[in-house]
Amino acid sequence: MLLKDKVAFITGAASGLGRATAENFIAAGANVMIFDLNEENAEKAASELGDNATFAAGDVANADAVSAAIDKTLSQYGALHININSAGIGAASRTLGRDGPMDLKMFEFVIRVNLVGTFNCLRLCANAMQSNEPVTEDGERGVIVNVASVAAFDGQIGQAAYSASKAGVAGMTLPIARDLSRSGIRIATIAPGIFETPMMKFAPPQVRQPLVDMTQFPKRLGNPSEFAQTAAYIVECGYINGEVIRLDSSIRMAPK
Repeated sequence: MLLKDKVAFITGAASGLGRATAENFIAAGANVMIFDLNEENAEKAASELGDNATFAAGDVANADAVSAAIDKTLSQYGALHININSAGIGAASRTLGRDGPMDLKMFEFVIRVNLVGTFNCLRLCANAMQSNEPVTEDGERGVIVNVASVAAFDGQIGQAAYSASKAGVAGMTLPIARDLSRSGIRIATIAPGIFETPMMKFAPPQVRQPLVDMTQFPKRLGNPSEFAQTAAYIVECGYINGEVIRLDSSIRMAPK
C-alpha cells in the first residue's frame, strides 16, 4: 500500500529508529500515532512533527494502554493501516555472573517489553486493521513491521535475555503472517545491526570502533533514515510477507 493518506501506529517513536520512521512516513503523506512510554518525549516529538502526528503514552505490554491509544488513533484519523513496533529495551547480564545466576526478574522484564509488548501491540492493531476497506487490488487491509535485532541470530556474551526476546520476534513472523493472511494483513520483521541511535551517539571510540570493524561494507554504523526507508519499502511492496530482513552491513557479532 502507498503511504500517502494512510495511518501508522508507531511504538517507540519519540526517538531513534521509531522517530526516523515517523519522519519518513509523514514526509510521504501519512498520519502517525506516536506511542511511547515517556509522555513528555512523545508530546515533544508529535509537536515537532507537525499536524500529521499525534501521541499517546503507555507501556507496550499493557493491553489497556495500547487499546486506548488505538482508540485515539481511530477517533482522530478514522482508520489504522500500519503498525511499526520499534519500542524495546536492552539489558546485559551473564547467565552466570560473579554474584551468581542472572536475576530471573531481569530476564522476564526484557521478554515482557521486547516480545510480549510487540505481540500485544500487533494483535490489537491487527484487530483494528481487519475492519478497513481493502486499499489495494490484492485486498490488503494492513501492514505490520516488527523490529528484531541481529542479536536474534548472533547474540553476544551477556545478551541471553535480549537475544531470546528478539529471536522470539523473528520466530513469530511467519506464523503470524499465516494467521493474518485471511484478513489481508501482511507482516515482516527488520533485524537491524548497530545504528546511530541516541545511545550510540555518545559512545566512546573504544566502544564504537570494534562495532564498525565488524561490519563489511559500508564500513560504518547504520543511519536511522536507512531503517525508515526499509520500513517504508516493506509497507509499499505488497509481495513482502512473513520475512525477516537483516539490515546490518553484513555484520556478524563477535562473542564480546
